[in-house]
Amino acid sequence: MHQSKATGIQRLTVAILAASGMLASLQFTLFVPSLPDIAGALEVSANDATWVVTITLLSGTVATPVLARMADMYGRRRLLLVALALLVLGAFIAACGMTFAVVLAGRALQGFASSIIPIGMSLLRDILPPQRAGSAVGLMSGTVGVGSAGGLLLSGTLTEWLGVGALFWFTVIAGTLIGLLLLFVVSESTEYAGGRFDFIGAFLLAAILSPVLLIVSKGSELGWTSPAVLSMLLLGSVALLLWVPQQLRRSNAVIDLRTAFKRPVFQTNLATFFASIGMFGNHLLTVHEVQAPEGIGAGLAMGPASAGLTMVPAAIAMATLSPVAGLLLNRLDGRFLLAIGTATMSLAFVFRLMVNGSLVTIVIGATLVGVGTALSYAALPTLIMGYVPRSEAAAANGINSLLRTLSGAVASAMFGLLLSSSAIASGGVEYLTQTGLSMAFAAIAASCAFAAVLALWLPAHQPSTMKVSVP
Repeated sequence: MHQSKATGIQRLTVAILAASGMLASLQFTLFVPSLPDIAGALEVSANDATWVVTITLLSGTVATPVLARMADMYGRRRLLLVALALLVLGAFIAACGMTFAVVLAGRALQGFASSIIPIGMSLLRDILPPQRAGSAVGLMSGTVGVGSAGGLLLSGTLTEWLGVGALFWFTVIAGTLIGLLLLFVVSESTEYAGGRFDFIGAFLLAAILSPVLLIVSKGSELGWTSPAVLSMLLLGSVALLLWVPQQLRRSNAVIDLRTAFKRPVFQTNLATFFASIGMFGNHLLTVHEVQAPEGIGAGLAMGPASAGLTMVPAAIAMATLSPVAGLLLNRLDGRFLLAIGTATMSLAFVFRLMVNGSLVTIVIGATLVGVGTALSYAALPTLIMGYVPRSEAAAANGINSLLRTLSGAVASAMFGLLLSSSAIASGGVEYLTQTGLSMAFAAIAASCAFAAVLALWLPAHQPSTMKVSVP
């Protein structure tokens, strides 16, 4: 009976952490399809409205490695609660204010939730027995894709039925419920070393990452050679020159650069970046393609809610396959599972390049990308945690998640560049031509194929972090 109760608590723990990861990951796509409605509700221009997404990417990029490192030092459950509380607080502030400045402040706080997934995966590895940890980590890693697809589905539905404010109230309600479950059900894993956090290193890291993300996100809008872009580039470069030697001298560095640039860790993170372009590109292009009016691209002219439904099969595929992929890691080397997943994504985009024009083929292509995403994202945290010391697991996963976020920003920037060169305007909105879509599919297929090559070049032997004893 005691064993049965323990198993039930473990399953509930996995479900709670997976739900928290899903809620965190959908924050980035929840607002993308509704940007025109947000611009109207906040009485700002379409360009200004994009800051509702950009500010969250910006704060999340900075916060993820910082909170993940603090989780290794001061407790993973504790920092999970902090990140979730900031997510709910940010949504509450935005929902109550509903002015542009207040919404931006709330969305900046919500970006801290991007640290939930790397911290949660490290916590799962610590508190679950080895035979359960692999599938659980795979499931939580897969929530990145499921949540991103779910955000596209919920966005149009909530906005059309209840208005823009519902996007924030949904997060307040869901985050509060998950937070209470996390507080009363999930336990801390072990004692942590503590120590003095490197605030100077964190500040310099923010001074590096913020300009990078702003340049990637807003460079085409501001002008790549504008004084603003050049000033940000200078700021980031100076901060980088100061930060690297400072981190190498610190015993509790925000990022252990010696570990981060070891071949297996660096190569896995690089593969993460190129694979994530496939996931984000799938979300952006699928919804965009089916919303295009007649005579442009697929010409299906779907509304936001109907367009979001096209991602449901992909979301189901990711949710179903993520724990299965985790179990496969007990039999299959993680680098091979990553290679299979990224190759599947690449072939799916080749399919979308060659066969296009109907709703059925679009959904099939998007679902195949979802299958590849589930396999890839299940393998990534296992590979990362196999190459780093246990005491740095959350921080290492934080860097991996940071690269996923940067990849999403790059994918959005590439999408914007294509819109500026291969688009047709209709009803005040620009849509990619078939040539533009083909260029995007070909580029993403190449990106995922490169990730597959990187996966196969990883060292053949790695320690299995899922088969060690849990303290």
